[in-house]
Amino acid sequence: MIQISGFPFQPNEDWQLGSIEKTIIQQMENAPDFYSYNFVDELLFELKVRKNIIQSANEMNKSQAEFTIFEYARCNPRFWQLTRAGGFLLRPDVQPADAILDIYRNSSLYAFECATAIPIIYYHAILNSIGSTLFNSLFRNLYIYSWHTDTDLGIITFYSNHFLPGDVVYVNNPEFNRKTPQFRGVNAVLLNDGRLFGHGFNIRTSEEMIQILNEKREPGSHQSAYITKLVTRPSFKYLFRVASWYSNGRAYKIHRPIVHHNKSSISYVHYLYYLM
Repeated sequence: MIQISGFPFQPNEDWQLGSIEKTIIQQMENAPDFYSYNFVDELLFELKVRKNIIQSANEMNKSQAEFTIFEYARCNPRFWQLTRAGGFLLRPDVQPADAILDIYRNSSLYAFECATAIPIIYYHAILNSIGSTLFNSLFRNLYIYSWHTDTDLGIITFYSNHFLPGDVVYVNNPEFNRKTPQFRGVNAVLLNDGRLFGHGFNIRTSEEMIQILNEKREPGSHQSAYITKLVTRPSFKYLFRVASWYSNGRAYKIHRPIVHHNKSSISYVHYLYYLM
């Protein structure tokens, strides 16, 4: 159910929403959870970013970026410095928006694992939502490695029985083959048609993704891969507020520590464990 300022949501035909946004609204309305907003603009912003997350995932699916482990990560040296840990550090002479766009435009020059793919998708989606000028102000000094992100991305994660299009879910493979650790699981974007996109797995149904992971288990293993109840998403309300603050000249930002763990394809909860 959706509430705006404490009142039931009433759609407005003047918004001219597309099919993806209408699907998201319908699923929100049918959900057992409350989706509460102070202003209509907060809801519209979330719908825009969710739609763009889905579109960015679809674009990555069509790209030539390679699925690999940190040891073999690659990036375009014109825009990024490749660190010894396999991360991408923004060059000081490059604008953040240009560097993110290059991952999509020159995708054959890039290789990364599936956790790293999600912040890339998030950054690309937010860039397409707020424009390059504001994006460049918000996300200076980008460093892309696993789930490490700029604090203004505001990633949140929790357990739920309900997912919305644009959410990231985690498919766990508890008995993965230690020789291929990139198949320990998949961070996957839920698309508007119910299928999933995971870097290295393309767009699949959940059953197909589980089947692929089951083929990558230790010999003699019997425990199937499965979709966890973990939901990860940007904090849309926080992003909405932060964008307004930067428009008014916000100056201070908290920076997150960087943990180079060298574990491919981990969930966001797993990454948070390393930050404790």
